[in-house]
Amino acid sequence: MNKIFLIFGGLLLSTILTYGQATILPAKAQSKPIIIKGGTIHVGNGQVITNGYVAFDKGKITALGEGTAANAAGADVIDATGKQVYPGFICPITTLGLVEIEEGARGTVDDEETGDLNPNVRSIVAFNTDSKVIPTVRSNGILLAQPTPNGGTISGQSSVVQLDAWNWQDAAYKTDIGIHLTWPVARVQARRRGVPTPGVPQESPAERAQKAITAIENLFNEAKAYAEIAKPGVTNIRLEAMKGLFNGTKKLFVNAEGAKEIVQAVNFGKKMGMQVVIVGGNESYLVTDVLKDNNVPVILKETQRVPDKEEDDVYLPYKLPKMLQDAGVLYGLTGIGFWRQRNLPFEAGEAVGYGLTKEQAISMITLNNAKILGIDKTTGTLEVGKDANLFISKGDALDMISIDVDNAFIQGRNINLDNLHKQLYRKFAEKYGVKANL
Repeated sequence: MNKIFLIFGGLLLSTILTYGQATILPAKAQSKPIIIKGGTIHVGNGQVITNGYVAFDKGKITALGEGTAANAAGADVIDATGKQVYPGFICPITTLGLVEIEEGARGTVDDEETGDLNPNVRSIVAFNTDSKVIPTVRSNGILLAQPTPNGGTISGQSSVVQLDAWNWQDAAYKTDIGIHLTWPVARVQARRRGVPTPGVPQESPAERAQKAITAIENLFNEAKAYAEIAKPGVTNIRLEAMKGLFNGTKKLFVNAEGAKEIVQAVNFGKKMGMQVVIVGGNESYLVTDVLKDNNVPVILKETQRVPDKEEDDVYLPYKLPKMLQDAGVLYGLTGIGFWRQRNLPFEAGEAVGYGLTKEQAISMITLNNAKILGIDKTTGTLEVGKDANLFISKGDALDMISIDVDNAFIQGRNINLDNLHKQLYRKFAEKYGVKANL
């Protein structure tokens, strides 16, 4: 009987996921030049162009400036007078496309692999382009993301994807850019039983953490030695995946919150000759000199949260981007999980009230994130020669009250901005006779 219910529940869930919203097709390739004129253009590098224009063709930005485009013949012209034009926001460190329903639907969760050391796991192959969450995120200007595996000490490899595609191959923007490591923390762990086993020596938290660090060092030393062999006699898929860490083609993304763990991770990366990115970094403001001297960036997680310690300034999470900005540390921002990434621009906007300028906040989720992910040569700012990843908002995109994205482009393709939320709004607006403006 239970088996029958499980089968029925699975079929019902499949039906809901398949027919929960109307089909939103990926956009076709750009077929003719497009010019956006008259808007306020936020370039992404701190520069603002009032009454400007952006022209793009075949997916690339061809012209940018103030006033009127020099050659508009044969182009589709979009009047953005009174509106704001932004580079597409970039969301790093997310389970977007890897998780659909967090609780009660295990078949929709594919962000974690069995085992503790999985450098060979590739999150890109699990990326679900049909996720119903992705359109809701796009509607707030987030056009690229970094689906990231979780679990274990080494959770796997991540790639950058663009958020409008038929399959993961089409979505791939830059593949296998880094490997993700969670740094051991010396903290007291709760025992399952109140009384320790007699005669069994108990490890202290520091001993346990050092033991884990030693295991990490041994693995990376082995991987480094393997990477120096031109043609290994036997291929080791785990060590093969780690080669890029030692030749500069991959970065090591290290989850570390405390100052001590951050310094340990930075020193470890320096010793191994790897490019390190700190993820989380709640206490990064305490070790900015170490981060700056070693050219290690930080991807912060959320501003709209409470601090870790009771004695911390209650506004510390809001102030942290400004503190890193003043210290000269490269920093980016992400949110939590997957669906909450739609709040990424508002998380950035929160920092504006605590010291950042608005353009610095925009850079935090465009150019800065692009630099950290190694894609700043092709995106992150509105510049000639870069991909036409941009959107138009009727209001301030960092403000949840005024944001209203009415056009978005990925590599010049005009993206469908409909989503399930908008459809539900229109449905019930029709039922109750309310004028729908979506």
